Amino acid sequence: MPGHIKLIKGQVDPDPTEFLLPSIDMKRADQQKVYDSKKSVWIPCPKTGGYREGLLESGDLEDPASKCLVAVGHEKFTHKSPEVGKVNPPKFEKCEDMVNLTFLNDASVSGI
Repeated sequence: MPGHIKLIKGQVDPDPTEFLLPSIDMKRADQQKVYDSKKSVWIPCPKTGGYREGLLESGDLEDPASKCLVAVGHEKFTHKSPEVGKVNPPKFEKCEDMVNLTFLNDASVSGI
């Protein structure tokens, strides 16, 4: 039961499906995002404790000692390579089973 709907005694619980499954419009909007398999990455967000999606401008994700320069909007951030995670292709956005994901990293499975 969604928290903002109060149950009235004697009535049937409302169907929670609309809150649990993403709509087709939400999936289409996510699939229109800019995506480059080599450059799309997640970086940690110190303000929220979550992750932000950005584009890798320089650095090597395979080398743990490498520094990576990532552009998020008009800002640029420098992170160590282990802190940067690859983004899954847009077709996997809001997928229901982690088995389907290409990259299993904290940002991809935690739900931002």
